[in-house]
Amino acid sequence: MAASSGCQGTSISFNEPTLQFEYSLDVFRLARQKGLYNNFVSNGYMTADALKMLREAGMDAIKFDVKGGPEAVKRYCGADVEVVWRNVGLARRLGLHVEVVCLVIPGVNDDEETLRGIARRVLKEAGEDTPLHYTRYYPAYKFTAPETPIKTLEKARKIAVSEGLNYVYIGNVPGHPYENTYCPNCGTLLIQRYGFTITKYRITKDKRCPECGCKIPIVGEYTPSARAKNLFWLF
Repeated sequence: MAASSGCQGTSISFNEPTLQFEYSLDVFRLARQKGLYNNFVSNGYMTADALKMLREAGMDAIKFDVKGGPEAVKRYCGADVEVVWRNVGLARRLGLHVEVVCLVIPGVNDDEETLRGIARRVLKEAGEDTPLHYTRYYPAYKFTAPETPIKTLEKARKIAVSEGLNYVYIGNVPGHPYENTYCPNCGTLLIQRYGFTITKYRITKDKRCPECGCKIPIVGEYTPSARAKNLFWLF
């Protein structure tokens, strides 16, 4: 179906894809035979062996949800966040493209210590060019904390940049300037987005900033069909 639809790759998500582990292995092997890339959208709470098997089956990229600091993750998820951070580092060492997302929730993980700690761990485990996304929370079902103020997300991004990360984004705020990708060297707008749609793309064919020539470690190729189908989302 992916190949016949003109897709560049597969992405397994919703619900936690590790619950579909055997299915994922099968799909990734088949997709790799078709020349497609494979992506996993995960909470990152799998064993190291499972992560290695996914890589061997043909996984190219993984997005990790980091829910907050140790206490918040233990309280709300019943989990040990160190397992997730271990897997972030392991995925990077396995040669996977890694991105990290944190849904910022007021009263749960929006304090400066937590936000700074997440940025520092991304830098330590996966490097300065790892995209970090701070996304806006909205109340849903029984969780009734107020929606995340945009100023909180902007503060989180400022903290992460000050810690040395080159590509930090604000998510779930369509039209915000920090949905976009900028050159970390000269600040030139490279990719302009509105939600999931790319509205401007200026990276050269050899993956450089058109103004200063800085090498941009982006994954994937931009094509009009990718723009139309919202497929070009990595990085």
